[in-house]
Amino acid sequence: MKTVIKTNGLSKTYTNTAVPVHALKNVTLEFKEGEFTAIVGPSGSGKTTFLNVIGGLDKPTEGHVVIDNVDIATMKESQLFDFRLRHIGFVFQAYNLIPVLTAMENVSFIMLLQKQSKREMEKRAKEMLEQVGLSDKLDIRPSQLSGGQQQRVAVARALASKPNFVLADEPTANLDTESAFNLLDIMARLNREENITLIFSTHDQRVIDRARRVITLVDGAVDKDEHFERN
Repeated sequence: MKTVIKTNGLSKTYTNTAVPVHALKNVTLEFKEGEFTAIVGPSGSGKTTFLNVIGGLDKPTEGHVVIDNVDIATMKESQLFDFRLRHIGFVFQAYNLIPVLTAMENVSFIMLLQKQSKREMEKRAKEMLEQVGLSDKLDIRPSQLSGGQQQRVAVARALASKPNFVLADEPTANLDTESAFNLLDIMARLNREENITLIFSTHDQRVIDRARRVITLVDGAVDKDEHFERN
């Protein structure tokens, strides 16, 4: 299988605190195409920092992040913006939908920034909203959707531009049990059927039980890297 992300000696230290915080320590990992990985560990273990660094939202203090044979750790911010736009999908705990836009417009937003044609954007947005079970909510704004529905719109938006992989930071944290299971069913199906690479940071056992790879971080370092057979 093709390697989609490779980190080598990845470290991140925050120095704008009274005492330096070593959020990541020498993390070296590879992620293959089509993997469904959960990054787990106690609060403060470095899960979100790891996602932010491999997603190009934060710079490492040391080390490399190689995506499509490009080391994004050396990129300027303007280059990173364009790279994220074309290669990485994000799903955030807080949904981060644009309140004045409809579900379809939210899903189309990344493709609009990519300057895709209106016809292509509409076609893909409809397809993705249908995939996440929201084909009847195309013209509805976020305030009229439940939390679970908003998160499904966020998933459709993350996948619509066909990224190399999707990073999801605690995507089920604000959802009730039924909504969380529905979301996980959708993402697990898309992972299987479209071979989409998923990397979650999570405390949620429901996510951990679905993941085929579970990486445990403790104090910013890899403590365990386990693989599981899942249906």
